[in-house]
Amino acid sequence: MPILSIRQVSEIVNGELYFSDTQTEHLISSVSIDSRTIFDPESTLFFALKSERNDGHRYVADLVHLGVKTFVVSDYSNEFGKFDRCCFIVVPDTVKALQNLAAWHRAQFDIPVVGITGSNGKTIVKEWLFELLRDWAVIRSPKSYNSQVGVPLSVWNLSRDYELAIFEAGISKPGEMVHLYEIIKPTIGILTNIGEAHQENFTSKEEKLVEKLKLFGSCKSLIYCKDQALVASEIVRNSIHPETKLWAWSFTDERADLYFRKNEIDGGVEILAEFDGLNYQIKVPFQDEASLENVGHCLAFILSLHYARPSMPELFSNLQPVAMRLEMKDGINNCLLINDYYNSDINSLQIALAFLNNHARLPYLQKTVILSDIQQAGIPDEQLYQEVARLLQLNKTNRLIGIGSKIKTYAQFFGLPSSFYESTELFLESFQAADYKQECILLKGARDFHFELISSVLQKKYHQTVLEIDLNVLIGNLNFFRSAILPETKIMVMVKAFSYGSGMAEIARILQFHKVDYLAVAVADEGIELRQAGVDLPIVVMNPEEHSFESMIEFRLEPNIYSEDIFDSFWKVLQQHAVIKYPIHLKLDTGMHRLGFDSADKVERLTEKLLMQEQMVVRSVFSHLAGADEAVHDDFTISQIERFLKLTSIITAKLPYKTFRHILNSAGIERFPEYQFEMVRLGIGLYGVSASGNEQIRSISRLKTCISQIRRIKAGETVGYGRKGKVNNDAEIAVLPIGYADGYDRRLSNGVGWVYVKGQIVPVIGNICMDMCMIDVTGLHAAVGDEVELMGEHILVSKIAETIGTIPYEILTGISQRVKRVYLQE
Repeated sequence: MPILSIRQVSEIVNGELYFSDTQTEHLISSVSIDSRTIFDPESTLFFALKSERNDGHRYVADLVHLGVKTFVVSDYSNEFGKFDRCCFIVVPDTVKALQNLAAWHRAQFDIPVVGITGSNGKTIVKEWLFELLRDWAVIRSPKSYNSQVGVPLSVWNLSRDYELAIFEAGISKPGEMVHLYEIIKPTIGILTNIGEAHQENFTSKEEKLVEKLKLFGSCKSLIYCKDQALVASEIVRNSIHPETKLWAWSFTDERADLYFRKNEIDGGVEILAEFDGLNYQIKVPFQDEASLENVGHCLAFILSLHYARPSMPELFSNLQPVAMRLEMKDGINNCLLINDYYNSDINSLQIALAFLNNHARLPYLQKTVILSDIQQAGIPDEQLYQEVARLLQLNKTNRLIGIGSKIKTYAQFFGLPSSFYESTELFLESFQAADYKQECILLKGARDFHFELISSVLQKKYHQTVLEIDLNVLIGNLNFFRSAILPETKIMVMVKAFSYGSGMAEIARILQFHKVDYLAVAVADEGIELRQAGVDLPIVVMNPEEHSFESMIEFRLEPNIYSEDIFDSFWKVLQQHAVIKYPIHLKLDTGMHRLGFDSADKVERLTEKLLMQEQMVVRSVFSHLAGADEAVHDDFTISQIERFLKLTSIITAKLPYKTFRHILNSAGIERFPEYQFEMVRLGIGLYGVSASGNEQIRSISRLKTCISQIRRIKAGETVGYGRKGKVNNDAEIAVLPIGYADGYDRRLSNGVGWVYVKGQIVPVIGNICMDMCMIDVTGLHAAVGDEVELMGEHILVSKIAETIGTIPYEILTGISQRVKRVYLQE
């Protein structure tokens, strides 16, 4: 990575320098937009990105405390000048500044650079090329870093050690690709395909295709699939540079520049090709069209650019589906397991270590890294493992387990407790479960080392049914709701009921990082669990019970005071413990007729009591809307808000300090943002249910399982208890290991419920059992082990709820805790 002075950076991005200490010459070698990715604060330049939904300037003070000294900002505050030995580069647009710095860095190199774009397949083609080109020193975008900020972060990692670079570029609206072109400046282009993805901001596929083609303005070669009629015709018509060599490949047109003939074989497809007078034969373990198209792009690249080697057939036969995200699972002996074992290179290791660092919290204080040899590093092994050791030390890793002959050779570089094994098999032979207790374990290995075998022994054993939680989607939902309110409006997030079934501690930790203001739980035990998991945010207990008051005080939990009796009881406990100025929250009943003070007289009396004591201070006053999600109740909702204003005015007029007011829930934020007051409460919307059907709010959960057994039954026979599932024709029935004890509602029995398997929606047949259910897979050629989605992208939770006459809350919170939660994050 480059080493630049802060003055050089300022000149490159055309910024204005502000020093708190002009005597210090700051040198930077790393750039960051996310405080979670910072290992070496002294050498990191932080770009405070600002968008409609988030603002990096809010993190500056925390980063200074962490040790970061250099920043690029667009909103310079006088407070920044008070930070000791810090430097700020002020620019009009921090995203543009980041892009300009990356473009400058790219211009320092004269190596082949591959630019990949398209609607689908970008990341897979990039990862497969990385696997296939293992004889070369290749750098590629980490994960799916293909956005306006992901691309410059990827290009920043370019160094003299690499022979080839592969970067992917993604866009979501017109005008974006020109910025990515200036950063990547590819010499070789790959256009994967044009589909429906990210279509919402384009008037047509043609418009989107023309925008994507702007990436290839300076390419010497461009690879595309001739079988895509729109792509083929537009490339011919579009103003591709006349010196660009077009490589059109095809599975159907023998006249294409590269014609690939495919034949289905057991477990995959055989592909035959002829090029430059040589015949090539490869076999791949895929038969679906999308995967074969991605294989075609890779094969066309390797042949047209003359990268073919004798090992090519074996490398193609070993291609595997690409895991786009890290997986987080419960491990044995109260460990937390992070799986990122599908690739291993220095850049993705840094990302994975950042993820490890952010989840090594109570009760997982120890950080263990199980790491294989790193392949295709592009630098000498000695230098590589010195850098690995440096990253582990900066991350404060407690233990390293190295697997492979190369990492073992350089064991002396690692100044921490370590053990080394020549192979995964030797590690497994010596494995003792008792050696792993209450620690956060990162598995980071190249595919050849088959770390899935290690994962299987470290993973806590559950049955096959899992609930996947996409943390990236959760963050996107949070930012959507943030964009609907004013920057100064505070957010309280409801994490009660196991975070609506999603898992309390992990959800709370990520909300804490993203600086929500409050969390709310139902009962004190939930709040205590969060405190024990290291969550520091203020936590409101919505249903406090008198017997838990002392525990609430011990764990700094703030009660919802909804009656005079609760007020008096809590006051008494505070006096017994000599506590003063303890934060509380007041609940008003404006029409829900559940909990709360429901009249002006009661509120007046409460306010007089508040003024007579010093043990409590009111942090907020709030109420619940009864029907904000339905337009038919809008008049009633407005009447609730008016009553809320009247009752709160009694309190705020007499209290000698300010307090927050909040009445909007998720539906209210969407439909009545003008009444956001000083705070809002975000609940079901965060987890993916929109009151208005807004498609920008996406479900974070996917409930899935696998087929346990296939049964073939004759016409007239029945399935399940009570013989309710009668078949009229010969049928194939699949048994799934999920039942009502897992939270799969029995009301979905007998064709009411549907699941998604092998690309089709099929019905539940017969009564759902306690631990199993059955589905009709007739004609699908389903097999034992096939994945089945019961709730997610294809089976929406809102539709499930509507089908059985309930609400999404019940479906989500009803998923049993015996169903394993798996957390995904890019």
